[in-house]
Amino acid sequence: MAHPKRKTSKTRRDKRRTHYKAVAPAITKCAVTGEAHIMHRAYWHEGKLYYRGQVLVDKTETVA
Repeated sequence: MAHPKRKTSKTRRDKRRTHYKAVAPAITKCAVTGEAHIMHRAYWHEGKLYYRGQVLVDKTETVA
């Protein structure tokens, strides 16, 4: 198994890790509701859960 000959310095380790950056989520606007939301995620709007322009869950409906 590979074994390092020298200890990797903190500076060298951190230089390598600079490529791992947090990216901003892709935000889009729904054509049906006009609500801004994260792409490929369901979102709530006025008591309804939407995904791809369709209602999945409706909290406003009353169960009789």
